[in-house]
Amino acid sequence: MSLSADDPAIAPPSAEAAADPAAYWIAEAAARQAAGDPAGAHDILERALTIHEQQADIPAQAATLNALGLLWQEVGDLAAARRLLERALRLRADYTPTHPDTALILDNLAWLLQQQGEVATAQPLLEQALTIRTAAYGHTHPLTAESLNNLGYLHKSQGRLAAAQPLYEQALAIYEQARGPDDAVTAVCVHNLAGLRAAQGDLTTARRLYERALAINESAFGPDHPEVAGSLHTLAGLCLQQGDWASAQPLLQRALAIAEATHGPDHPFTTTIRTNGQVLAMIMASETPLEPD
Repeated sequence: MSLSADDPAIAPPSAEAAADPAAYWIAEAAARQAAGDPAGAHDILERALTIHEQQADIPAQAATLNALGLLWQEVGDLAAARRLLERALRLRADYTPTHPDTALILDNLAWLLQQQGEVATAQPLLEQALTIRTAAYGHTHPLTAESLNNLGYLHKSQGRLAAAQPLYEQALAIYEQARGPDDAVTAVCVHNLAGLRAAQGDLTTARRLYERALAINESAFGPDHPEVAGSLHTLAGLCLQQGDWASAQPLLQRALAIAEATHGPDHPFTTTIRTNGQVLAMIMASETPLEPD
């Protein structure tokens, strides 16, 4: 197959899409991937990259390499993903080092490095992304909050809870102001802060935050959505930490019903909830006092 901008397999079908062909082809590849066709997604991106290279379009090359890196990361080839993301970062950073697209690639590469256990290498990338976004968007923009959250996660994963707390709290405050207190993205920040407070031993505050995240997700997605199942399961786990078996049991039962309906009975998440529920039932049975004869 010849490679040219007129290739009907990848050429944008409209003038609107033609204004940003890189974004169009990345979206087409994402649709293929979501449909279970990663090979088709890879083919689209590789052919698009060739065209961008022929046209010497540096931003489009970097964006496409970033998308390819994320694709390889999702299918589990972290080494290939890292090479592509590092190449994307070199191109984009040399072209416009303080552009927000550079921050996006920095974030993606940092997450991959954390998956590979290279936290020390990832941290300055996240810090640089935060600096870029703060300069580009200001201190109260949701993308600045995203960088704060990402850096907070890194600190929490390394046990640096005191360093993570203000970052999570700043991110939450920004999302509450920008997206509203009941937005689904706000719920993610609430959930993250709850996990941090639980790790700090403040189970009472953690429980209140998990309950808030659950309420937001129920409102945003409906009572039977997989996100709600995840919130129920997490809240149940916190109740178990508190020794509150009676509260944990209905949460696990409801989470299991949702997971079975949405993921199927044999999905790993469903199995995990079922196992936790069975263990809890055994604990509760062993602690039930015997009835007198």
